Amino acid sequence: MPLHIETPLIVSDILSDLVNKDIRLKLDALQPSGSFKIRGIGFACEYFARREAKSFLSSSGGNAGMAVAYAGKKLGIPVKVIVPETTSARSISLLKKDNAEVIVHGSSWLEANELAQSLLNDETAFIHPFDDELLWSGHSTIIDEVRATDFKPDLIILSVGGAGLLAGVIKGLLNNKWEDTPIMAVETFGAASLNNSLKKGETVELDKISSLATSLGAKKVSEGAFKLAFAHNVKSVLTSDLDTLLACENFLSDHKILVEPACGAALSPIYNQLEELEAFSKILVIICGGSTMSIDDIREGIKSLER
Repeated sequence: MPLHIETPLIVSDILSDLVNKDIRLKLDALQPSGSFKIRGIGFACEYFARREAKSFLSSSGGNAGMAVAYAGKKLGIPVKVIVPETTSARSISLLKKDNAEVIVHGSSWLEANELAQSLLNDETAFIHPFDDELLWSGHSTIIDEVRATDFKPDLIILSVGGAGLLAGVIKGLLNNKWEDTPIMAVETFGAASLNNSLKKGETVELDKISSLATSLGAKKVSEGAFKLAFAHNVKSVLTSDLDTLLACENFLSDHKILVEPACGAALSPIYNQLEELEAFSKILVIICGGSTMSIDDIREGIKSLER
């Protein structure tokens, strides 16, 4: 039985009225781990559990780590998460609530990941946060669920970090013979690895991440995901940190659901009534969720950027 749930697909009257279009929201913020990540990570953890993995290992202090912790708890398999010193106390607390052992190491994800790799053994399965075809297969179920309704979007909007969600959605479109459906892939200006890669025609590694949307903070997108994106009709859009935070605050007011800035990025084209939306009438926004920020964090971020 899958570890993820089938999430609601709802009409947003507020957002539909704002842009005079049919806006549907796929509410993966309601997943038990708090984000879409449990789709792919749950699929991968079940795969390794069937192959008698005795423990799971993650190097993500964000939503991916939380999904691994949740999956391990449900499957009765111990989880160890290696996180860098920059990981928030909130994230560490959420990981521990799902019984994960948390080790804080290094000043960056790279250093935390190096330690994680050194701990691997034959009985431990390492669960990558975004770069694994098992994850993409799990994430593709989002499109399967939409396909089961009578709604076929003429545009899908989603946010991009390492591009695992993007890869899964493209896989889902291909599986359902919806390959003609374009995707608007949204990143912040300070984490625009996909945007730079699409412009150059090959994966580009950023020198640094300078965005408050830390869940979008992959210096380089997955090579396999980039190839899928390059072959698909993907419209790359950039947004500001302030617009992502404002989208989070507005979405909480409009729909009573708190999402983190990485998800706010996908909502910002609607709230900003982006000109690029004009050509479309039926738009699906993937509300990917996220648990790394409280509303107080978001409002403090807005204040600091508006100063």
